Amino acid sequence: MDGGIRGGYGKKRQDWSQEEKTGRGEKGNLVEDRMKIEQEKWLEEKGDEAPEKKMEERGQWASKTEFLLALLGSMVGLGNVWRFPYLCYKNGGGAFLVPYVLFVVTCGVPLFLLESAIGQYTRQGLITCWRRLCPLAEGMGYAGLVIQLYGCLYYIVILAWALFYLIFSFRSQLPWASCTNAWNTVNCVDLTTRNLTANWTQRTNTTAAAVEFWEHRVLGISGGIEEVGSVRWELALCLFAMWVTCYFCLWKGVKSTGKAVYVTAIFPYVILLALLVRGLTLPGALQGIVFYLYPDPTRLADPQVWMEAGAQIFFSYSVGAGSMTVLGSYNNYNNNCYKDCWMCLLNSGTSFVAGFAVFSVLGFMAHELGVPIEKVAESGPGLAFIVYPQATAMMPLPQLWASCFFIMLILLGLDSQFVTVEVLVTSVCDLFPAVLRRAGRRQIFLLLFCVACFLVELCLISEGGMYVFQLIDYYGGSGVCVIFLAVLESSIIGWVFGAERLCDVIEDMTGVRPNAFFKLCWCYLTPLVSLGSIIFFFVKYQPLTFNHWYVYPDWAYALGWIMGLSSILLAPFFGIIKVCTGKGSIKQRLSALCHPDDDLPLAEKQRAARQQGAKEGMEMGEMFTDEQRSIRSSKI
Repeated sequence: MDGGIRGGYGKKRQDWSQEEKTGRGEKGNLVEDRMKIEQEKWLEEKGDEAPEKKMEERGQWASKTEFLLALLGSMVGLGNVWRFPYLCYKNGGGAFLVPYVLFVVTCGVPLFLLESAIGQYTRQGLITCWRRLCPLAEGMGYAGLVIQLYGCLYYIVILAWALFYLIFSFRSQLPWASCTNAWNTVNCVDLTTRNLTANWTQRTNTTAAAVEFWEHRVLGISGGIEEVGSVRWELALCLFAMWVTCYFCLWKGVKSTGKAVYVTAIFPYVILLALLVRGLTLPGALQGIVFYLYPDPTRLADPQVWMEAGAQIFFSYSVGAGSMTVLGSYNNYNNNCYKDCWMCLLNSGTSFVAGFAVFSVLGFMAHELGVPIEKVAESGPGLAFIVYPQATAMMPLPQLWASCFFIMLILLGLDSQFVTVEVLVTSVCDLFPAVLRRAGRRQIFLLLFCVACFLVELCLISEGGMYVFQLIDYYGGSGVCVIFLAVLESSIIGWVFGAERLCDVIEDMTGVRPNAFFKLCWCYLTPLVSLGSIIFFFVKYQPLTFNHWYVYPDWAYALGWIMGLSSILLAPFFGIIKVCTGKGSIKQRLSALCHPDDDLPLAEKQRAARQQGAKEGMEMGEMFTDEQRSIRSSKI
């Protein structure tokens, strides 16, 4: 039950024997009916109005398709297009798939099933979910929300950049393809000119037109994080447009989200397919694909390769920070979350195919310029806003391919963004249901949240905003924070809540018992592999730099570590506070804090054991009554 209501009527018990008689198909409805009945009784005792006038229902997905598309939108994002292909070529080509698949099997899929199952089981947001499963771990919910908040702040800025580029893509001449614009310098080089010599990269004091458009026209970048400068008002308008779109995709909860994902999750695949076909038909495409996949087994000896494979899985699968938990909480009780794990394969397949689309174009660009592919291969914003736009400018019909690329980026990022916002809003609403789950309250809270984020993000679209953007990305939303939560999450479920109990829960909800390998992962493999990744991170840690030359001041690094530790330390901090403020001995406190909520739906085995015990008790009571009667009769 919701945190705000459970205190009033959460201790009441009802007979569950009727549920066993009605069969598995109606179990989810009975669970919901029981919650509604208890809520009505509690409100009647308090003398309040009927619940439908006071509190809105939490809601659920209108169909299985909407849930799967929301999963797809959350998992498949910008990282699949601009990060995975680059990591693959950089870390050994085809050999990189070895650590990648290892992390998929030991961390990605097990954590996906774990998070979606506990969300579906508790039907709660990120904080109240852990409060009900294991109160000692409630801090993990707050830690996950902090990571989600950092991601929410900087991720949508990328969409504002993409919208800015999209607007300029409809010009008769692409502005990043020439050096005749007001923002260009005397050092500008037009790479679309076919008479360039192969040694252009060796020239000093030259800058490509696409780089100057990005740095001078889009960012107006200053000399460092100390020089914040003014806000780029055109980017501010693009950012405002993205927040308005995000708001109206979310304002009705999963009702509107479920409809929006039909466009934001499906249409990018259509564009990706078009870009893939176009890229494969370009000259030099084959060399790019060979460069993308040619295996270099010697790279597997580098711990950095394994760490980057793990970080990619955690971000790409949206596990660790709670996105799957919230999306799963809107499912029917009997949804087959075990079968939903095939979505992980679709996500990885998308990353792999996106590599062909990206490197076929990079191969074409290298072919046209007469340079090795490593000279043009790039990752992150550099790929999306410098290299790929430059490549489209060299193609026939450049406006068409540039607009297709940026529409794909916007849609890929938009559904990931509004899932992140949904996680935050749902978790807060579940934490304060008595306040926020009233008619119109959720929409008001969502509006205030969007406005607050927009105002904070103005510093990210200032002249010094790129430095702040990378600081938040590198520290606040870093892979080590997510992986640390994954260690705690799998350990708590495996050893405190119990891997066997979670298997009982999944079997009760789906009718299918998970493979024993999942228990092995939750108890051992996932926490150990994740912990190894964290160790490698600190062994190989290098302070953040911008463009490989700008070194941040010490206070900026300190701010970055504060952002990183703000999520990592929340989980143990809340656990310690709960132990210190509990009642009884330390052993009694830990026992109470590690015990799941009694109001949770019982797994089938537990209910059967409970009913068997009640039946045996009744039989013993009847035998005792018969014995008393016989003794009484003999006395008479």
